[in-house]
Amino acid sequence: MLKVVEADEKDIPVIQQLANEIWWKHYPPIIGFKQVQYMLDKFYSTSSILDQMKNQNRHFFLIQLNNKNVGFVSISEENKKKKRFFIHKFYILSNKANKGIGTKVFKKLLSIFNPKEVRLTVNRQNYKAINFYFKNKFVIEKVADFDIGNGFYMNDFVMVWKKEKK
Repeated sequence: MLKVVEADEKDIPVIQQLANEIWWKHYPPIIGFKQVQYMLDKFYSTSSILDQMKNQNRHFFLIQLNNKNVGFVSISEENKKKKRFFIHKFYILSNKANKGIGTKVFKKLLSIFNPKEVRLTVNRQNYKAINFYFKNKFVIEKVADFDIGNGFYMNDFVMVWKKEKK
């Protein structure tokens, strides 16, 4: 059974373990070992995740399949009045990918937050993720490069999902 469970401070080690496993398997061919290490250190340290949870109003969720953690999501509300949200992180273990889990999780997030728009960024070379987002009715809004420090950049697409008007 698939569950999406809100995470809190006690779940930070689980998020870190999942991030390490997912990132080291998936990202070195895309961004290289040095940038993977830099980004894990920068965005997944205990202090960074705590800051994201406490000061940046990001909701973290663990993705559980048969009571085992298989991924995580981080989302925040960008504009309350316009019901605009931003997905900061959306990761599933590679051995659980391509089984419909991501689509079910995305639909669950839609039911929790009832957004009118959802934005995210995705590396322009991350074809599997880009295709997943296309499948879930995201479109590319723009191309953007983000300086994340230490000489590293995130070379991304900004993608947007919009609620269909009835």
